[in-house]
Amino acid sequence: MLRKAAIAIIMFGLVGCASNNDAQSTNEQTAIQKNPLAHQYLGNYFSHVLNRVSTIKSDKQRDYTTFAPQAEMVVTRSPSMARKYGPLYNQLEKWISAGGDPSTLANYGIEAAQMGGGDNKGNVMFTGYYSPVIKLRHTPNAEFRYPVYAMPKCNGRCPSRAEIYNGALKGKGLELGYSKSMLDIFMMEVQGSGFVHYEDNDQLEYFGYNGKNGHRYVSIGRVLIDRGEVPKEKMSLKAIQEWVSTHSDAEVRELLEQNPSFVFFKPTKTLDVKGSAGIPLLANAAVAADRKYIPMGSALLAEVPELDAQGHWTGKHVLRLLLALDTGGAVKKNHLDLYHGMGKQAGTDAGHYKHFGRVWRLGLEGTATQDPWLKP
Repeated sequence: MLRKAAIAIIMFGLVGCASNNDAQSTNEQTAIQKNPLAHQYLGNYFSHVLNRVSTIKSDKQRDYTTFAPQAEMVVTRSPSMARKYGPLYNQLEKWISAGGDPSTLANYGIEAAQMGGGDNKGNVMFTGYYSPVIKLRHTPNAEFRYPVYAMPKCNGRCPSRAEIYNGALKGKGLELGYSKSMLDIFMMEVQGSGFVHYEDNDQLEYFGYNGKNGHRYVSIGRVLIDRGEVPKEKMSLKAIQEWVSTHSDAEVRELLEQNPSFVFFKPTKTLDVKGSAGIPLLANAAVAADRKYIPMGSALLAEVPELDAQGHWTGKHVLRLLLALDTGGAVKKNHLDLYHGMGKQAGTDAGHYKHFGRVWRLGLEGTATQDPWLKP
C-alpha cells in the first residue's frame, strides 16, 4: 500500500513539475551556450587563492554520499591526519545528517574560505584522472611486445623515451610485463599508476609510481593540436585514441616520442589506489590539489560540473564534499584534479574533464584546521 502511494506521489510530482522542468531545461541550455566550460561568473572579485567568507549560498543539487567512506579511509589509515582532521570530519557528518545546507555551516563551528579561481571570480578549474586497466603478459609474443619497465639505475642520466623505445633498457631485467598497445602504457604513465591484468594467468595487480627519467614532459594532445590533427575544442583522451586507431605503429611511436619524459612502475602488495597522502582513493570523493594552499586531508565543499556521456557540460553543478588526498605536477593554485575511479569508462569521463566550479576550503573553529583562509 505504501509503495503504491509513493509511486502515485512521484507520478503527480512529475506532472506538476513539467512546466518548471521545461523552464529549467531552457535555462540550462542558455547557460551552456554562454559558458560551455561551466564558468559561473558570479560578479565577485577575489584577491587571493583563499578568501574568507562568512556564509555560503548554493542552490545546487547535493550529493555527499562519497564523503563518509573516504573520510573513514583517512582516519583509519593515518593517525596523524585523524588527529588533525577527525573533529572537522565529525562535524561535517553532523551537518550532513541535518540536511547539509551550506548556509548553516557556521552553526556547526565550520569556517569557509572560497578559492578565487584563475579568473579571480571564483571559477576553479576541474580536470580528471583515473586508474587505467591494461592487459599484459609476463612474456612477449608477436602481439604483446611493448614492455612496462621498473625504475633503472641511471648513473646520473636516464634515457629519453625515444632511447627507451630504441632498446636502451632491453636485457636489464626491468620488464614487468608486455602490452600490445604503446598508448595503453603511455596513458598509465600519464596517470602515474594503474591496474594490470595478466592474460596468461588471469592475475590482477596494481602498479604504483616508481619514478621517472627526469626529462621534460610534453603533451601529445598539444602536439596533435599544433599539427592540426585534432581541433583544440575536440581534444580529449577519446580523440587521442581515435587518432591512434587510424595510424600505424610507427606513426604512433613518433607521436609518443615527442614526449621525452618516461615513467617507471612497481607492483604493490594491495589493490588500493593511493594518492600522495598514502590513503586509498574513492571515485568522486578525492582530488589532487596544490598542497601549498590545500594541505593533504583538507575538506573541500565544491560545486562540481556535471558532464554528459559526450563530455559536454549539462548546465548543472553538483554540490559535493571532497578530500584533498593527492598532488600532481600540473595541479597548481586554483586547479583541482578529480579522481574518477578505475577502468575504461572512468578514463573516458576523466579525459573529457576540463571545466569549472566554485570551491570552498573548510575548517573547524578551535582546532588545527581553523582559519582555512590562511596559507598553510
